Amino acid sequence: MSKKLWGARFKKKMDEALEEFSKSIHYDYKLAIYDIYHSLIHVEALAEEKIVSPKEKERLIYALESILRDIKKGRFKFDSGSEDIHTDIQNKVEKKIGRVTYKLHTFRSRNEQIVFDEKFYCIEEAERVSCFVKDVLKSLNYLARRHKNTFVPGYTHTQRAQVVRFSDYVGAYLAMLKRDLHKLDYFIKNTVVFVKSGALAGSPVSKASYLKAIKKIKVKYGKKNVRIQITPNSLDNVSDRDFIIDFLHILSLIQMHLSRMAEDFVLYSTQEFNFLDLPEEFCTGSSLMPHKKNPDFLELVRGYTGKIYANLVSLLVTMKGLPLTYNRDMQLDKEPLFSSVEVIKSELQIMAKFIKGIKLKSGAIKNALSDEKLYATELTAFLVYKGTSFKEAHNIVGKLIRYCENTAVTLKDVPESVLKRFHKDLSPLIIEKIVNRQVL
Repeated sequence: MSKKLWGARFKKKMDEALEEFSKSIHYDYKLAIYDIYHSLIHVEALAEEKIVSPKEKERLIYALESILRDIKKGRFKFDSGSEDIHTDIQNKVEKKIGRVTYKLHTFRSRNEQIVFDEKFYCIEEAERVSCFVKDVLKSLNYLARRHKNTFVPGYTHTQRAQVVRFSDYVGAYLAMLKRDLHKLDYFIKNTVVFVKSGALAGSPVSKASYLKAIKKIKVKYGKKNVRIQITPNSLDNVSDRDFIIDFLHILSLIQMHLSRMAEDFVLYSTQEFNFLDLPEEFCTGSSLMPHKKNPDFLELVRGYTGKIYANLVSLLVTMKGLPLTYNRDMQLDKEPLFSSVEVIKSELQIMAKFIKGIKLKSGAIKNALSDEKLYATELTAFLVYKGTSFKEAHNIVGKLIRYCENTAVTLKDVPESVLKRFHKDLSPLIIEKIVNRQVL
């Protein structure tokens, strides 16, 4: 087992089963790069305080930057024997430069490192998710423009309701994802990463030293987009996971919108609707039935919604009764966070490509649009503009539709003499114009 950042006051060796049970290195390794940023700031602050000498600072920075390069180039490998990523990095620094590493953790707690790392992670992942959402928006815009003059049936209660432009149908999902993008942007701009919390009661390192250190690191490593400040309340900071809950909430909304989109695409690609032809490269076949073309990607998007929702609820439940300040329960915040981020990013990347491959089946759509009941609302509006009250117009059209159903006659084939019995302004010509969208 690797060295720990604690343990001197214990006489007995930690139970091996508990040690394995309590490890987080197998998932919090994802925070390595952010933990390096925290260490770099802390070393600069310690140097300002004269706690580490210029030479010691130089060696510490060298070791940390060496690990940082490995992370960025994909060469970083965590030690599975380490308790967590904070310990692992400390041990790696010690292997590089020896005993001077003992000063690295001066006046610092993992409690602060964890929340620093996670906030940094959430901000940068929110930026990445935003980029993927924008890609989906571009694909939806492409689909809408390609079919800007196409009309399709619109539905309420999964029943045919009114004729709508396909571009407006696609526009509904554009509106949903634009709201999501706005929420992500707000989250990115308003999430602040804090330092100087210590374990809970703050760090003896001065504010001035930390402020100088923050400025140096943000400029040197190009992290000007992340707001790093001195914590206004260290007790709140080390026990805060609201930001993860906020982020998971946004991801849950994105997932809901993707799931609704997926459900529509599945539904309208069935033979019963047959409005859409889905791209083959995102579908699968059946091991038994040779004719099948299954929308597996869309079904997985729908299926993952339960997991994304559960991740949010999981953290809400974890946090609901914790006393101040940090508690080990909070270690369990990472897997739901990482899981949701990875699922959402994968879905968005694939969905952006999937949407561009969708084709409309004009024959089936034209056949559906021949259902004259789709134009009942427009017919009611016509009568209203002729001076009939809406209530009366609603009743007239309802009775006319019932007449057509009872006599098995299409609306366009109702004789003019019969139409006049329902309302004096009705005629086959008016019916034809309304069905052809030439009126109102």
